[in-house]
Amino acid sequence: MDYDFKVRTSVERTKVEDLFEYEGRKIGRGTYGHVYKAKRKETFATSDINKLISADQKEYALKQIEGTGLSMSACREIALLRELKHPNVINLQRVFLSHTDRKVWLLFDYAEHDLWHIIKFHRAAKANKKAVYTPKAMVKSLLYQILDGIHYLHSNWILHRDLKPANILVMGEGIERGRVKIADMGFARLFNSPLKPLADLDPVVVTFWYRAPELLLGARHYTKAIDIWAIGCIFAELLTSEPIFHCRQEDIKTSNPYHHDQLDRIFNVMGFPHDKDWEDIKKMPEHPTLLKDFKRNNYQTCSLMKYMDRYKIKADTKAFHLLSKLLMMDPTKRFTSESAMADPYFQEDPLPTSDVFAGCPIPYPKREFLSDEEQDDKSDSSKQQQQQQQQRQHASQSGNSNHGHGHHPQHPSQQGNMQGGMHPNYSNHPGHPQQQSHPQQNNSFNQRF
Repeated sequence: MDYDFKVRTSVERTKVEDLFEYEGRKIGRGTYGHVYKAKRKETFATSDINKLISADQKEYALKQIEGTGLSMSACREIALLRELKHPNVINLQRVFLSHTDRKVWLLFDYAEHDLWHIIKFHRAAKANKKAVYTPKAMVKSLLYQILDGIHYLHSNWILHRDLKPANILVMGEGIERGRVKIADMGFARLFNSPLKPLADLDPVVVTFWYRAPELLLGARHYTKAIDIWAIGCIFAELLTSEPIFHCRQEDIKTSNPYHHDQLDRIFNVMGFPHDKDWEDIKKMPEHPTLLKDFKRNNYQTCSLMKYMDRYKIKADTKAFHLLSKLLMMDPTKRFTSESAMADPYFQEDPLPTSDVFAGCPIPYPKREFLSDEEQDDKSDSSKQQQQQQQQRQHASQSGNSNHGHGHHPQHPSQQGNMQGGMHPNYSNHPGHPQQQSHPQQNNSFNQRF
């Protein structure tokens, strides 16, 4: 490259630090870098920035990707988000490239809340026996908007593959108050015509607690149904304030999808699947291991109806009926996002609203800024936990085939939140998704509200 041209373009290139204030406003840190709550600098005004944002005090999330260059996960997220446009999918405003320190900055709309923190708030209130009422309309509105966003992704041949409460953002006060935003597209993949089974490219996806049974049994050609299962898990968690398939086994990154403890937890809630209910279970690669490790008789008294009854969700309610359709063990019988949105649950009062808070005061605390010391402590702790996990994995492989037990250092659904908490250790997956030229806009949300 011509040196003078390189210098000239470097000078002309818009720098993120010229446009935004973000120092001392860190709200999250992960393996990839940092997340900041940013606001426009008052003194900076050009035609460029006027195109980018209006003259108000709108806030943004700046996601800084560290390292030399971009991981495949980051490339995938950028490529997809630049093409996607839907009210319930996070909006990537702009990408900034810093050639001096080889950093990449992603500018997003700022979301003040996420489902992980919302559910945590209600769980803590319940533990302290405080009367914090969770409106049925809010749960219904949250679920409807999640389904609408996923329907848009699925209509454009995209699997999210990492749905969990921390990746479901909710906008705070402002124009889009109470609007759900599906975030963290780092694991998302196109599935219209894969060159090889998706399981060959990245065999272990989705945080364990939200992972569909077909993935745990080594499915080679998994489908949109894996996202629907995760939504079912989130729905149950919204209804009960507890993760439905909580498992104490560490989420060790491994190429083996089979996870004994997680399957045991699913069967303890759902019961062991009968062949008539899931005919293709015999075709699952890990089916022989399943038969060796599990006895059907141990789960005869288990059912989703009994589990939800403990939380006073009765089997004759429309909420339970929809939940049971989202959590069908057989992925071919599981509801699609479209069929779920048409379910009678959304047609009975209270109806879902575009503002999930329905105009009421928002009781949830705002995100707090993190100091560098806090982040260093978390980073050191995370490294130690990762080393301990690797040691246990090595010991189990050299000693016997059983999985090690232990307490998970944090709720898995917290890992991966784009604007707070810890973020996922994205793998550098091979293969770059093809970009869509013109994704179809799903107008069902706008028509309804």
